[in-house]
Amino acid sequence: MTIYSKKSITFVAYLKVYMLIIKWLMQFGRYVLLMQRVFTVPQRWSVFFKQVIQEVYKLGVDSVGIVIFISVFIGAVVTMQVSINIKSPLIPDFTVGFITRAVILLEFSSSIMCLILSGKVGSNIASELGTMRVTEQIDALEIMGVNSANHLILPKIAGFVLFVPVLVFFSMFFGLLGGYFIGWFTSIISSETYEYGLRYWFVTRYIGHSVLKSMVFAFIIASTSSFFGYNVRGGALQVGKASTKSVVNSSVLILATDVLITLLLV
Repeated sequence: MTIYSKKSITFVAYLKVYMLIIKWLMQFGRYVLLMQRVFTVPQRWSVFFKQVIQEVYKLGVDSVGIVIFISVFIGAVVTMQVSINIKSPLIPDFTVGFITRAVILLEFSSSIMCLILSGKVGSNIASELGTMRVTEQIDALEIMGVNSANHLILPKIAGFVLFVPVLVFFSMFFGLLGGYFIGWFTSIISSETYEYGLRYWFVTRYIGHSVLKSMVFAFIIASTSSFFGYNVRGGALQVGKASTKSVVNSSVLILATDVLITLLLV
């Protein structure tokens, strides 16, 4: 390969990266402009509160079942894995409960659970708004003089952000309960030892950290999914693509924000 061909390949690579950055910046700009329209004073507060309650039920209450189911099994698996991998005469048995509590409270109930919810809640929001866009329902609201972004998106963001701490508490409780069941039904660790590990050197601010992170992640899920669904152009195929993009982008943003928030809180 000649030196000129190497330079041309390098130039093309840099050009692709440059175009990707420009595309991302333009998309971020459209997102900011949409959020400016979203966060305005609702035209009718009674309608807004009614919509928030509906979104709380649709996005939050309907997710309680899957949160409980996943949390119980994840708590059980974490307890088994920790117990198996730290077996040592130098490490007390109650460390299993201590580590399980730290994992559930600090990461699983906020970060991992929100990653799971991004698939359920995020795709729900994106597909709903995308369908409204392609069937011209959003255009009809705009013609009537309604701020469609504020009317449709703000209740979803508010409802999910307000209810996600409840999901976090459910996840914490049932995740730790799953580990307790493992100690109760098996000989991996006794229930009394596990319970002592849960209470040992308990730091209450960890719960606050988890709730704070979950609320930030809930905003990311709701706003990102709304952005992709609201800006759908085309037909049913584009609605499906927007739903996929919303889940992928929400997951990436959650992971990146998790690192940043953890650094700030620590």
